[in-house]
Amino acid sequence: MRYIEVIVDTPEELLDQRCEEMSAMGVGGFVIENEADFQDFLENNHQYWDYVDRELEQQYAGVSRIKCYLTDDEAGQDSLRQIRAAYGQVEVSFVEDSDWENNWREYYKPIPVGEKLVVVPEWEEIPQDGRTPLRLDPGLIFGTGSHATTRMCLAELEQYVNQDTRVLDLGCGSGILGIGALVLGAKSCLGCDIDPKAPDVVRSNAALNGIGADRLTACAGDILADASLRRSFGGGYQLVLANIVSDVIIPLSRFVRDFLSEDGVFITSGIIEGRQDEVRAALEGAGLTIVKHRCEEEWHCYTCVAAQET
Repeated sequence: MRYIEVIVDTPEELLDQRCEEMSAMGVGGFVIENEADFQDFLENNHQYWDYVDRELEQQYAGVSRIKCYLTDDEAGQDSLRQIRAAYGQVEVSFVEDSDWENNWREYYKPIPVGEKLVVVPEWEEIPQDGRTPLRLDPGLIFGTGSHATTRMCLAELEQYVNQDTRVLDLGCGSGILGIGALVLGAKSCLGCDIDPKAPDVVRSNAALNGIGADRLTACAGDILADASLRRSFGGGYQLVLANIVSDVIIPLSRFVRDFLSEDGVFITSGIIEGRQDEVRAALEGAGLTIVKHRCEEEWHCYTCVAAQET
């Protein structure tokens, strides 16, 4: 079926009123795009990111509009006539069902990572290049292999995985790091994320790689605020991963040694340019020694071990 996309530029103070008016015209749902709401969302969600793409911010600059979709039939055309009569000039375009369902997939292709892995979207053929495939369903949760922080973590962790490696993935998102360790031969992985949707996504992506609950478990919770959750993780992990943001890594650093085995390794990224020294100081202050520092596309990644007692 074909749909009519209608965009109505609307002053911020009239957004709610016009949504009510358009509902009476037969419109069933709306997308509100408003610069003030966008900036407010960013300001109140620093725990999820340090950086927002400038192009995305520019898309919302000065924007205040209502977007809706109408069926391209008699009822939809009637609603469109009413909208035009009420608001004058509106922006109209047409989209097919298949555009929404499939076109986004063209942006996801196999991504070689490090020396051993290739991240493969579930609908793509596995490249016959000798690399170990990591199957993934790119979705709404962070971690597709395309971001520099994810690539650096995957490239780094492959050096530390063996059949006895127990992995703890903090802020696991899609599960890509922990699953990457498992397909490379790690013994087990526990993942945790603040997003309540993450555990189901992680388990689904694990299943794409033939990994079951005997090797991977996932949970949701706030690792900074919930001491009982942290205690439930236990310790003795040979590999602890945290691809989050600086504002989480800094307070998290004081708990890392409790999770690590004596010879364990902590790999952390999500550190935007300008905050690397602050994170370094927190890691070292928490009794960790940085043994490697990677930098790619204005992002930083630290590999750490427990500092030796003197």
